[in-house]
Amino acid sequence: MAAEDWPLSVPQPVGWEGPDRTTIDALLLGSANALRHSGPALATYAGLPAYAVGAATAAAARAAGLEVVTEGHGGLQSLLGALAPGHTRLLRLAGAERITLNPPPGVTLIERVVYRIDHQPLPAALTAKLAGGAVVLLHSAEAALHFVTEVERAGLDRARIALATIGQRVSAVVGTGWAALGTAPRPDDTALLALAAQLCQNMGRPTD
Repeated sequence: MAAEDWPLSVPQPVGWEGPDRTTIDALLLGSANALRHSGPALATYAGLPAYAVGAATAAAARAAGLEVVTEGHGGLQSLLGALAPGHTRLLRLAGAERITLNPPPGVTLIERVVYRIDHQPLPAALTAKLAGGAVVLLHSAEAALHFVTEVERAGLDRARIALATIGQRVSAVVGTGWAALGTAPRPDDTALLALAAQLCQNMGRPTD
């Protein structure tokens, strides 16, 4: 089964204005999209420490000139429980749809929305492929909810579709009835692709 790219959730930048650099100790980053679509304002914070939710986000942070101090594996809330001494004022760059975080005592979290997601309908060609059976990779709970809605709208049989998700939060929103539902052991693309390959083999389809 060959991998194909069908983006159904397209990020769009949102204009934003950040706090003064001198008032920020570090950045908190839950998505590479927050870096890719934050625009020129991000350069204001170049060189500051950053806490990244996973490998892809950490790579995007380094490319943006940030100093990654922690690359997490268990979500943003867990990162807040392992802050370096002196990191008490964090700037969180996020999408319009985001989880609520609870900073520990003494930590101030300043949030800025830097992108939003525009959802796209299932193209006819993709609908036909899904009807014949497929493994679908899902990177976020928001994208997963949209995909489930589109599957229902198109009248597709869930039992023909296997889902590989990047984390438990994503798996929790898709419901039941799928051919298979697997969660990557780590929230990164390498683990997600390995899971997808395993699901393909379990469905009796070749991978390439």
